[in-house]
Amino acid sequence: MARLIYAAIASLDGYIADENGRFDWSRPDEDVHAFVNDLLRPVGTYLYGRRLYEVMTAWENLDAFPDPNPVILDFAELWRAADKIVYSRTLNAVSTTRTRIERQFDPQAIEQLKASADQDISVGGAELAGRALKAGLVDDIHLLLSPVIIGNGTRALPDGVRLDLRLLDSRSFGNGVAYLHYQR
Repeated sequence: MARLIYAAIASLDGYIADENGRFDWSRPDEDVHAFVNDLLRPVGTYLYGRRLYEVMTAWENLDAFPDPNPVILDFAELWRAADKIVYSRTLNAVSTTRTRIERQFDPQAIEQLKASADQDISVGGAELAGRALKAGLVDDIHLLLSPVIIGNGTRALPDGVRLDLRLLDSRSFGNGVAYLHYQR
């Protein structure tokens, strides 16, 4: 059975984007990016909300990355090799390969996907991940906390959810990022 993982880079006060939707403060350095690559290497399917999917489409052709380094190229290869499911009521078409649209988030369909998948599944986008957390579907939470406080914005974790978690791993990086891995 595949595991559903939620991985997010967040500010120390728990936001993935500021009140203007900006997240440039969260750009990982090469060490953190290589760590994230290894973290996501077992993922065979990404579940995205529309906004995060639109950001991630840059990995399809790398035009947004002038002179990409090996870590960038590694992630692009991992991302392109995985299936992607975009949950959106407004998106009419996808612009990336191995991608399909679902109009509604269905917890039972995710359970079936977990039961049948050969590789782990990642859920991304705060709203979509919040739904998966509320439905009790997320098995692992990986947080990379950036050394910045932004005060307001899009929260990495939803309000109104209580989950008892067990800390499995923690680590710090030279740029001040702290990594926490929790399991349900």
